[in-house]
This record gives sequence, C-alpha cells and structure tokens, in this order.
Amino acid sequence: MTSSAVPKGRSRRNFAGARPVMDDVARLAGVSKQTVSRVLNDNPAVRPETREAVQAAMRTLGYRPSRSARSLASGRTRMLGVISFDAARYGPASILTAINTAAQGAGYLVSSIALDTADPDTVVRAVDRLSAEGADGVIAIAPQLWVGRALAEARLDTPLVVLENDLQGGPPLVTADSRTGAREATGHLLRLGHATVFHIAGPTGWTSADVRLAGWQATLETAGAEIHAPLTGDWSAESGYDLGRQLARRPDVTAVFASNDQMALGVLHALHEAGRGVPEDVSVVGYDDIPEAAHFLPPLTTVRTDFAEIGTRSLRLLLNRIDSPAEPPRVEPLVPVELVVRRSSGPYARSS
Repeated sequence: MTSSAVPKGRSRRNFAGARPVMDDVARLAGVSKQTVSRVLNDNPAVRPETREAVQAAMRTLGYRPSRSARSLASGRTRMLGVISFDAARYGPASILTAINTAAQGAGYLVSSIALDTADPDTVVRAVDRLSAEGADGVIAIAPQLWVGRALAEARLDTPLVVLENDLQGGPPLVTADSRTGAREATGHLLRLGHATVFHIAGPTGWTSADVRLAGWQATLETAGAEIHAPLTGDWSAESGYDLGRQLARRPDVTAVFASNDQMALGVLHALHEAGRGVPEDVSVVGYDDIPEAAHFLPPLTTVRTDFAEIGTRSLRLLLNRIDSPAEPPRVEPLVPVELVVRRSSGPYARSS
C-alpha cells in the first residue's frame, strides 16, 4: 500500500501513527466537526443515533478528547481551581480528595494551589492565577474568617465557592455544623455526670475553632456549669500533649473536649503519663473522627464531620454558579455532624 492509499474513514495523519484528532472522528462518523464537539459537550440537540455514531468512531480510533476540544462548543475549559490552606491536615486533605473525585465524575480537571501564607493579597492573587489559567470557577478551602472576608471584598469575576467559613453576605458557603457538634460533645459529657467540661480550642481566628468554642461555652452556660478559661492549641498532637499536661495536674479536671482529634490524642498521652485513667478519672472527647480515632487507646469518642459531603456539595454549588451566573447565591444548609461514642468517655465516678 502506498502512502497515498489511506483506508476509508481514517485521515493520513491518523494512519501515520499520530494521535487521532476531532477531524478524524468527524470523517469516520460522517458528521461535521461541530457535531463531534456537541457530542463531547453533551448537547441535548444531538440525535441519539448520531451520538452513537460519533461515540463509536471515538472508540474505533482510540480518540481521547483534549480539554480544548471539549471547550469548543461550550466556551469552557472544563478545569476548576482549588485553593487550600494547611492542606496536610486531615480535614482539608479529605475535602480536596472529594472535590477531585466529584470533578472527575462531572468531566472536569482540577488545578490546586496550596498556600503556606494566607495574607489577603496572596489569596486574591491565587484566584487571579487560576482564572488566568482558564479555570471556569474556583473553590477556596478557607478555614480562617478573614480569608473569606478578603475574597468577598475582592469582588472577583470568577465564580467562587468558599468552604469551612462563617462569613455571611459574601460568596456561596459550604460548611459543617460545628456549633451543633460542639454542643453534642459538651452535652454528652455533662449527661455522664461531669460537673463541667474543660476545653482545648483550636487557633483563634479559625472559623471551626471559634464556632466550636462558642458551642462549648453556650452549652455550659445553659447547664449552669462553671466555665473555665479555654486553653488554645494549634491543632497538633504536640500542643494537645503540652496543654494536657497542665490539665492532668488539676484534680478538678474530669472531662475534656478537644477541638480536633490530634489534640485529643496529645491529651490522652499526657493523662497516661500522669497516671490518670481514661475514662475512669478523666473523660476525653475529640472532633473530626479521623480514621485512626477508633484505634486510639482507649478508642476516642469524637464528632464525625462528613468531609466528603462538604467536597461534593461544594462542587455541585460551583457548577450551578457556572451554569447560572445570574442567579442569586443559594443558601446551602450546614452539613450535619454526628457524635460517635467510644470508650474514652464514661460516667463520672464521684469519690465517696
């Protein structure tokens, strides 16, 4: 066969071994290039038999549409941006995984930027960079209140959804019900007979830490229990250990609520070293229900946050913003949380 003898339905480019392109698919399917583009973008105007012919041609040629090919009919890149802070922590990492999974199912790629510093200019520049790279929209995992405020004040043109924040009146929000979670954790310990509950809070200015602290305090106020000044950690097990050593020296401490599971782990370590049994002497409750929580010694009572649901909801909300930019932002309900009772909490054993 000479080089000019090209099999019917295959371009010379494809026959020579190059990657098949949209023209090859159109020729084999007997349709226009525009029709192929419409099939790629799930245009409902394409007849079922035409759609099947185009898809069959793609399979025959081994055609894999590029991002630019998918965007011809829709004017979109099919790429989304994600900005995260403290991405190594379990919560942000789990949310990012859920966003990637949901985006893949919706036919989108994800480009993410992890920021070490989170000053307002850096945050806004990150959104601008993702927009310049062609992102159809951006999700910001913004655990600090001022991050959400900076994004709201920037009045960016790019469709935007903010996660794990408490700022009202700005971009659409998706967040878990941390206030209820803290109330459940504190109320659980009070119902076990503890006179009060000590609290190890997360860093000041972090939305989840502030909301959990407020929920803890409100629950004690409602119960008429004594409120001791909270201790503030940095989310790490090390900080929980250091603060736990302070609490372990106090005989009036019988119940501790830590704002995340890592700090609760440090508290367990400190109590063990001090010879105080859990839950015989002190009950401990954490927050988040990380995968290891069930394997702590003793297994940790904690509040489960559905990070996968946060990620999935955020993607759904962002795609709605992209599809209907003129619609007012929807008010997304808080993602429910669940108290998971394990052996680190138990009834207060009053001494005789």
